[in-house]
Amino acid sequence: MLLMAREMGPGGTERQLAELAKALDRRSFEPHVAFFREGFRSAELRDAGVACLCLGIHSFLTPRALRKAWVLRKYIRQHKIHIVHTFDYPLTCFGVPVARSVGAPVVLSSQRGHRALIPRGYLQVVRITDRIVNGIVVNCEYIRRHVTSDEGIPSEKVYLCYNGLDVSRFSPPSAAILPGQAGCGAVTIGSVSLLRPEKNLGLLLRAFARLTPETPNARLILVGSGPESVNLQSLARELGISDRCTFQAAEPDVSSWLRMMDVFVLPSISEALSNSLMEAMGCGCAVIASNAGGSSELITSGRTGLLFDSGDVEDLAVKLKRLVENKGLRAELGRNAVQLMNNRFSLPASAQVMQDIYSSFFRAGEADRESGATLAHSAGAGRN
Repeated sequence: MLLMAREMGPGGTERQLAELAKALDRRSFEPHVAFFREGFRSAELRDAGVACLCLGIHSFLTPRALRKAWVLRKYIRQHKIHIVHTFDYPLTCFGVPVARSVGAPVVLSSQRGHRALIPRGYLQVVRITDRIVNGIVVNCEYIRRHVTSDEGIPSEKVYLCYNGLDVSRFSPPSAAILPGQAGCGAVTIGSVSLLRPEKNLGLLLRAFARLTPETPNARLILVGSGPESVNLQSLARELGISDRCTFQAAEPDVSSWLRMMDVFVLPSISEALSNSLMEAMGCGCAVIASNAGGSSELITSGRTGLLFDSGDVEDLAVKLKRLVENKGLRAELGRNAVQLMNNRFSLPASAQVMQDIYSSFFRAGEADRESGATLAHSAGAGRN
């Protein structure tokens, strides 16, 4: 089988693909991974014995893209790929037509975010691929409703597989360590994210600025890289909170940063099922998230975290103040979040669901072949 994404870098989609490729049962599945550009996860995959194909495409509007389409066709034939599964819209636009042209038996795409975030030109192609794939895999109920209700995709063509978390890596700090406090009574608020507009991290900075006059022991850490980095640092200076903010570029392993945080905040305008939120919950952070997208499928407000009205800086500031001032509540929410991740959202559980989805297409194919053989036998008997 061939799993495909644009770049093997720090994003949540890339993490899920890499973790799935490593977790698949090698007795039944032989995973291959293809991508446009290298990243630290491609080395991680190769080290785990997963075959990788880097296509080296930077634009579809070049002769190179056409040549690489033929490279991909040859690869699918040469390795007898039975299932092609694309994980993001660039690879859906590229990989699905190629896989269909070479006759791959099963072709799947993914929808891991709201389609309003897909550029219009790509979106038109994605909607064409909706009609030629065998199925579309979504990562939360919110996205399932979006593609069936808003996009008109038949419900029987949509398969749900929640993101999986490696709970051995994203686990609480030892009892001897007080995350973010360092023995001085400080409370650390933080977020880990690609710094893109839809993540709405400026709202977190504004809410934190409202908080600091009353809670001088609070500090803020933002971990991530992206196009909003300069704007966010400029906003911190404008708000007069730079001395209490730490900006850290994206890293391959963010678990140590999460264990430094007492409170994790996800203020997104648009979200599906956030890997960063799940990782923070696995590390025992008390989490606050906007009630956008699939976050409410992870957070039962007041039990496994707190939800605030998306875009409402005052509501977020109130929730932040509540957690900063209530250590007991932080601890309770963190414990419940860890339990939820371990029980329902572990990587093995997610990998098993995905394997079941893949296997269902094999079973359907075998049934079709058996039915065809029976009909052919009956027809032959009739002629005799």
